[in-house]
Amino acid sequence: MRHPISELARLYRYMKTLQGTYLLGAILLLGSNAFALLIPWLLKLAIESFRTPTSASHTPGYYALLIIGAAVAHGVIRIFSRTTLLHAGRRIEYQIREDLYAKLLTLDLTFFSRERTGDILSRFANDLANVRMLLGFGVLNIINTLILYLAALTLLIRISPQLTFYAVLPYPLMIFLVQRISRQMFKRSKEVQEELAHLTSQAEESISAAAVIRAYCREASQVEAFRTITTRYQSSNLKMAKLRGLMIPVMGSTGGLGTWIVLFVGGSWIIAGRLTLGDFVAFNGYLAMLIWPTVIMGWILNLIQRGAASMGRLNHVFNARPAVAEPDLPAPIVEIDGSIECRDLTFSYNTEPQLRNISLQIPRGMRLGIVGPLGSGKSTLVRLIVRLYPVTDGQLFIDGVDINRIPLRQLRNAIGYVPQETFLFSRTISDNIGYGLDGAEPAEIEATSAIAQLARDIRQFPDGYQTLVGERGVTLSGGQKQRTAIARALLKNPAILILDDPLSAVDAGTEEEILQGLSGYYGDRTVIIVSHRLSALRGCDQIVVLDNGAIAEQGTEAELLARGGLYAAMHREQQLREEIARY
Repeated sequence: MRHPISELARLYRYMKTLQGTYLLGAILLLGSNAFALLIPWLLKLAIESFRTPTSASHTPGYYALLIIGAAVAHGVIRIFSRTTLLHAGRRIEYQIREDLYAKLLTLDLTFFSRERTGDILSRFANDLANVRMLLGFGVLNIINTLILYLAALTLLIRISPQLTFYAVLPYPLMIFLVQRISRQMFKRSKEVQEELAHLTSQAEESISAAAVIRAYCREASQVEAFRTITTRYQSSNLKMAKLRGLMIPVMGSTGGLGTWIVLFVGGSWIIAGRLTLGDFVAFNGYLAMLIWPTVIMGWILNLIQRGAASMGRLNHVFNARPAVAEPDLPAPIVEIDGSIECRDLTFSYNTEPQLRNISLQIPRGMRLGIVGPLGSGKSTLVRLIVRLYPVTDGQLFIDGVDINRIPLRQLRNAIGYVPQETFLFSRTISDNIGYGLDGAEPAEIEATSAIAQLARDIRQFPDGYQTLVGERGVTLSGGQKQRTAIARALLKNPAILILDDPLSAVDAGTEEEILQGLSGYYGDRTVIIVSHRLSALRGCDQIVVLDNGAIAEQGTEAELLARGGLYAAMHREQQLREEIARY
């Protein structure tokens, strides 16, 4: 099992890019502490000049001016040291956020089907904040503590090695107790971050489903569910706070106990003449300077544990590997024509096969319709053609080439895909239609909008194509969103056009207009239409009927109706519903 701190190993390459900044910060801290450490020594000399004014080389006033100068220099340099190191932490946070976002865009639906959106957002916000604190405040205080301890202990030993031994006598006990406490801190930190992720997910889901919650009068139950999660989050935080609250007093009491021993032993030595008053004052000054670093050490350990826990959650994303990857040996394809072949294609999301032994020939220019009962595998089949899910080698071919050997960008640029779940970005209608084609001209956007029967609706909007659609297209109707998605796919001018139930939210009249517009657009493109409404399949060269993941029937509409099988039964059922609806 990996040690929790090993989760921080990935940060090394980020810190390496800013090694000059960290080195400058360390030098500034060294200068800041040098002036801070000079003050007790100057105080020692000032006291000795009071006691023996005749033998002193300088007056007390001279040392007072030096102490003021050292204090000012210490304060100024300290400002620059803190800003240098804190800015380094923020720059690395920016780099990690960029890399994390880029990594997420390489992952496929297999990953996102396992992860909740709120959990991913929590990693971007809360976990990255913990890492930033570690790389900024944490690194600053680690360097500062090391410099202070090394320098102060050296000066303490120079003044009195024996008194230094008494001062550090409580420290072994402190180290033992800190080790016992820190073992639990990583576990508690991870629990806090996990509960915060659950809280974020619950809030994001509730906000997205606000209309549904109100429609079903589930406000009270949602509030109760959120209260349960916040209670768990509060409990995890309180457990963490107890550990942190125990850690800091343990560290602080160590310095206090050391100071008490020094006052007792050192005071008796001054009385006995074994130690001068100036040395005693300087010794206590250096010892006092160690109290805060000792206390802050507990906070640093807390930061390290929280940073390690958060980095572990970020590493979960960084270490994820897409199930759909670029081919190791890509096929030399100049252009995709659009012929598709399935050879005993079998696929399963988990253990139960979703598709079974699908064998299908779709030559270039064919219009293929796919129908079947709910859960029969229609959408799964077209998603495999777009390679949204992994396909076994030798089962799916485009232009005679195994789909796993075709570069993903080349494959997907050749496919216009309208998914069943329409998604629009919080941008203008024009931006949403032109999303799949860089530098799309307004005339092209308007032309595809006309084919999708969307132009008429857009003309009724005050801002036309510059109308903002809101989050996920909330300002548009279901039919308008579907037609926007159709126009977006048509604009790509793809060799293969896949429409997964694209007309479910439009009325019969609009459906007829869209089908007529599309019929003039198809040309020699390969077209696959998935629909539960058989009227959308008029004009298809072939129709495939899926049932329980396998091909139940295949043929033209006339052949399937004459066969009297599943397609004919679906046809009769829909005709009966239309007749009932007319009465």
